[in-house]
Amino acid sequence: MKNEITALRSKMVENGYDLYFVVTADYHDSEYVGEFFKCRQFLSGFSGSNGTLVVTKDKAALFTDGRYFLQAEQQLKDTGIDLMRMGEEGVPSLSQYILSQVKETAVLRGENYSIGFDGKTVSYSFIKSLKKLLADELENSGVYFNEDIPDITKDPDFPVKLLYEKDLVDEIWEDRPALSAKPLMVLDEKYSGESADKRLLRLREKMENEGAAFTIISTLDDIAWLLNIRGADVDFNPVVLSYLIVGEDEATIYLNESILDEKARAYFEEKSIKIKAYNDIYEDVKQLNNAFSDGKRRAGVIVDPSHLNYALYENIDKKCKKLEMKMPTQLWKAIKNPVEVENERNAHIKDAVALINFFYYLKTNVGKEKITELSAAKKLEEFRQKGEGYQGQSFAPIFGYGPHGAIVHYEATPESDVELKPESFVLIDTGGQYLDGTTDVTRTIPLGKLTPQEMADYTLVLKSHLALLNSKFIYGTRGVTLDYAAREPMWEYGLDYNHGTGHGVGFFLNVHEAPNNFRYKMVDSLPDVNEELPVFEEGMITSDEPGVYITGKFGVRLESLIVCVKDYKNDFGQFMRFEPLTMVPFDKEAINLEFFDDVDIDRLNSYHELVRETMLPHIKDKKVQEWLVKACRKIKR
Repeated sequence: MKNEITALRSKMVENGYDLYFVVTADYHDSEYVGEFFKCRQFLSGFSGSNGTLVVTKDKAALFTDGRYFLQAEQQLKDTGIDLMRMGEEGVPSLSQYILSQVKETAVLRGENYSIGFDGKTVSYSFIKSLKKLLADELENSGVYFNEDIPDITKDPDFPVKLLYEKDLVDEIWEDRPALSAKPLMVLDEKYSGESADKRLLRLREKMENEGAAFTIISTLDDIAWLLNIRGADVDFNPVVLSYLIVGEDEATIYLNESILDEKARAYFEEKSIKIKAYNDIYEDVKQLNNAFSDGKRRAGVIVDPSHLNYALYENIDKKCKKLEMKMPTQLWKAIKNPVEVENERNAHIKDAVALINFFYYLKTNVGKEKITELSAAKKLEEFRQKGEGYQGQSFAPIFGYGPHGAIVHYEATPESDVELKPESFVLIDTGGQYLDGTTDVTRTIPLGKLTPQEMADYTLVLKSHLALLNSKFIYGTRGVTLDYAAREPMWEYGLDYNHGTGHGVGFFLNVHEAPNNFRYKMVDSLPDVNEELPVFEEGMITSDEPGVYITGKFGVRLESLIVCVKDYKNDFGQFMRFEPLTMVPFDKEAINLEFFDDVDIDRLNSYHELVRETMLPHIKDKKVQEWLVKACRKIKR
């Protein structure tokens, strides 16, 4: 057993905990977290971006989704931690697993049971659902019943205690990194297309309609979008560690004040936004009811329980009326305005310049000089850094050669790094952050002769990609329906992939952005996609990324970002379609035309014609121009 798990168990004994679970989250329910918050990785050694560790007195289990099964198998080897493959047949959900541990003690042995967790890192909605599960099971088992208490888990006689006020990992992590405190940047309206004043007005109008005096926002990308601010407190995500309370006439932002320059302070003052210390919000929300004592007609507080952490929710003044709803800014943020869409097009052109130059370099030099997964990633970053307004990567680059390509979110390390050879595939999934947009693109590159299976799988993935890109649909359609457009060509041949077909993408914000996506399967760890998916609206930007992964051999994934636009309107309604933002060619030499019909050929030729016309004026090197023209040449039977 890992030493860190042993140390945690000692702290559990000291505090009377029977079970302690550690999620992959910060205090804001972010998907990617800063170094300070990588507690689950510290304890388990598993470095994937999604996972929850559960530790009891004699067991340890890590829950993660299909993207990370292979990676988790490798990193958990010989740790004594069991891998729980979420979504697989016979594998319990996190809540069901916790319940099973409780039943062994509280039901079978009639003893009390204590569950511990850091309440600042777990959402209120998850704990609420866990409470209900525990209460229902213990009532059904005849262990406890009290119909007079709304939340029986708070009854002193209830046999299960939920203890959330201590961060036990902090007590054993001696060299834990400090909280990030990078400078805050005010984003110019020429990029965002809308002022913070207008966005705050939209929120305040919503508050008035709902009867709310305050809105508490803890999600970092919502705060960044609403106020037109950006930062660098989370790797790859240009956000600021902060909380925000918006009132009827003013607002308060909670952050580390050392990150503010005079320009930022003046900006907040102009918008009637007070500045307070990062952790002060936990005390301030206890006093919210005082604001209602002056006769204001509104007494509600808008909160999003699926993202607000449990500790903060529990601290809110009990006299306040909590108005639970999905944060309105989430959908507003997802629907890009015309200025944002045009800026995104520009960002993708700059990104494509880097990728086209890099792919030419790679294909020209592989087998002639030593190129590894890590050195290739470094080379691509050098090309990207030449782009105007480039701010950094939008996620950790994925360069998976051969068998590594079958690991969906593979991340090369000095220990795993391999040389690229003139054979098989290298799967390259990367993205950039620019002042005028966020990119995310995957191309699987043939480096030499391919096997028939490699060509067949590449062709079917491309066929699926083009099918979704060229979908036409009536307004009112949701991602759960459109997901079939991509999967059907692969299902026809008995193939599938264990991840969503696409995710929303932010504007110079998070590369994974709710709520729009293409997904038919519900996942416990992704609460946003388990709720009713939104209608696809004009301006929504989503990835199109089907794939196929052959364990121990290779992986193929092809990803472009696409924007939803209006098509024609007739008596049946408004029809919609997608336009590609990504301007990077596919590899024709990997295509087996036996799997393509004439429609597929026309779709690929049309896309390549658009890429050539868009990108050729931006490519300066004559040899790269010639390569691009050849790569975009029409294919025929």
